[in-house]
Amino acid sequence: MHFYPMTAKRPSPKHRDPHDNDASHKESSDARTGPATSRYATDDAKWAAVVARDKQADGEFFYSVRTTGVFCRPSCGARLARRENVAFHTDMAAAERAGFRPCKRCKPDQGALDARHAALVTAACRRIEAAEVPPSLETLAAEAGLSQHYFHRLFRSVTGVTPRGYANARRAERVRDALPDAESVTSAFYDAGFNSNGRFYASADALLGMKPAAFRAGGKAESIRFAVAQCSLGALLVAATSRGLCAISLGDDPDALVRELQDRFPKAELVGADAEFERWVAQVVGFVESPHIGLSLPLDVRGTAFQQRVWQALRDVPAGETASYAHIAERIGSPRAVRAVAQACASNTLAVAIPCHRIVRNDGALSGYRWGVERKRALLVHEHEERGERHDSDHRSAKVKL
Repeated sequence: MHFYPMTAKRPSPKHRDPHDNDASHKESSDARTGPATSRYATDDAKWAAVVARDKQADGEFFYSVRTTGVFCRPSCGARLARRENVAFHTDMAAAERAGFRPCKRCKPDQGALDARHAALVTAACRRIEAAEVPPSLETLAAEAGLSQHYFHRLFRSVTGVTPRGYANARRAERVRDALPDAESVTSAFYDAGFNSNGRFYASADALLGMKPAAFRAGGKAESIRFAVAQCSLGALLVAATSRGLCAISLGDDPDALVRELQDRFPKAELVGADAEFERWVAQVVGFVESPHIGLSLPLDVRGTAFQQRVWQALRDVPAGETASYAHIAERIGSPRAVRAVAQACASNTLAVAIPCHRIVRNDGALSGYRWGVERKRALLVHEHEERGERHDSDHRSAKVKL
């Protein structure tokens, strides 16, 4: 294995995370006013969708109830009407011409329910971000026109975190932004909205990856060992703090990988590999080439609580298998937080060790990858082939035993 002699250089362009979101966004239901698709072409099919409260039918047609005088979406949660009292309409205009008014429960004239919920949560996020003191759950729920319990559950399902967790994450971001230029660490966390130093220091280490004073100094006094080696995917940079591996990066230009590391820790002391660290790098190279062997080295994983949950879920996806962003969102208990899951994948700095390359779109297509889509494809193909070879080997061994 060849190690490149490296010297840290400046400047370098900011690294962009090209992960994109796997969430497929349907066209707004109230914009679709044409005839129903063939799936709902007959009245029997439409009635079956109403009985099943099929959200996929929303916008394809509307139904009215003669006894109440209202028209609804197919997914309306109101009590099911008798079939003989129900009529179907291709669009809202047709239902209104027939003399029916919009249902106050499913609000067919106000856009899709999911879109309205997303708008409410977005408004709450902007409210939290703009406030010097995080608004209470009671205040946020009242502004959304929902009960506290329902709003709390809705917010978490959309963002992946609670309103308090979101507020803490935003405050942590403000601290990270303010620390380098702050007069003191204390002034930075009070300006960011933390009302006690105990709460800040309790979470600072995990969020910043180092003591706040060291972060404020741009990583000064932080010693990071690093080396760049060659693997089948190109140049491979491995870096570690005293806690464990903090970066595994892939690329074509070894110098660019080092510059990116120094951009993350502008005042840290970057130390070239010694004999012990070269053994670490050798383990990482072996792991990249054969992921089934596992990686026993400690990781210095830095991120928010939500990111940590996502990254742990990624590590639970076996080599040779894939999962969708939506599947990961469901696995961590936040099924609507698909976009946030994609962003957490994009924030991962430990290639292969936290296997975000195993996450694909719902249809199985590859999405973006921090270190290049072609490397993602190569990793998946290699893992799939390796898994097949091991399966065949196990099968032959079983035959010999028999």
